[in-house]
Amino acid sequence: MSDLMLEHLTKYYSGSETPAVDNVSLEVESGSLTALLGPSACGKSTILKMIAGLLTPTSGDIRFSDISVLKQPPQSRDAVMVFQDHLLFPYMSVGENVGFGLKMRGRPKAETTRAVGEILELVQLNGLDHRKPSQLSGGQQQRVALARALILRPRILLLDEPFSNLDESLRLEMQTLLKSLHEEMKTTMLFVTHDQEEAIALADKIALLLSGQLRQYDIPQNLYNRPKDRDVAKFFGAQNFISGRIVSGKFCCPFGQIALPENAPADGKFLTIRPEHIVIGSEATSENSFPATVISKKFLGSQTRLKLSVAEQEISALLSPNTAEPLQSGMDVIVHFSRQSLWILP
Repeated sequence: MSDLMLEHLTKYYSGSETPAVDNVSLEVESGSLTALLGPSACGKSTILKMIAGLLTPTSGDIRFSDISVLKQPPQSRDAVMVFQDHLLFPYMSVGENVGFGLKMRGRPKAETTRAVGEILELVQLNGLDHRKPSQLSGGQQQRVALARALILRPRILLLDEPFSNLDESLRLEMQTLLKSLHEEMKTTMLFVTHDQEEAIALADKIALLLSGQLRQYDIPQNLYNRPKDRDVAKFFGAQNFISGRIVSGKFCCPFGQIALPENAPADGKFLTIRPEHIVIGSEATSENSFPATVISKKFLGSQTRLKLSVAEQEISALLSPNTAEPLQSGMDVIVHFSRQSLWILP
């Protein structure tokens, strides 16, 4: 069952001939954690604001549990939004900030106090209810913003790059918290991010947006290993695109004949293999082994990037620094491609 459906959603901003969101259709399953992923200005936040009722679509429909909400004002939609800037009331205490929505709904004081205590415990802020936002760290302030949204028990929680202003350690901490809150509360969550690693780590499914268009909506493993096209592959870090054609189940290219996985598409013009999936050796194995020459080597910290020439074509490989240590420019090696690491693109 789906909590949210977007049907041919399109948005033009005034004065622009190019849509910010271009005919996006998407179905978000009840209780799922879904990422809207893409670069800056690709339409992610615009979609979130249209769902929340803060922007009006140019065309298309937004449905909660198969009921259109286009004519409902933001306060009547069962969706709450958490912004990148947490927007806490500076003159209110943590407890007052968190309980504000329930107070506005006319809930009894005792009920609100109990609910505030429960949700603060969930976000690991118990005992801080009397502090002001200025007395909290950035991570704690974001926890308050999450608690203020979740205390309302919305059907859908919308998060607009909620952790992008935090340093890496706090960001990882908040990602862990969000995952545990989702598992605890089973709330349908839709979060915007430009960070591929964050989307892969958190989301059940990822909707990749490029230039306002939905390019692929799938589980993280498929976007990473089974991209729909070259643009999707490039966004997720693929760099090796080998041109050729499929003949009798094998990919024929300047390297030779490359054996493909059984579930590979039956037609396509390009073969891709991720740099981290290339294996370097000194002897050929039974299949998908090709002579290569090391062009260059660059240390990147946890990995070393190699540029290799194979049949006069350049490819990239990522190895551990220890594995790459003995390899030098001009050295002849053998590259190995595992069948399961290969994919065919149109």
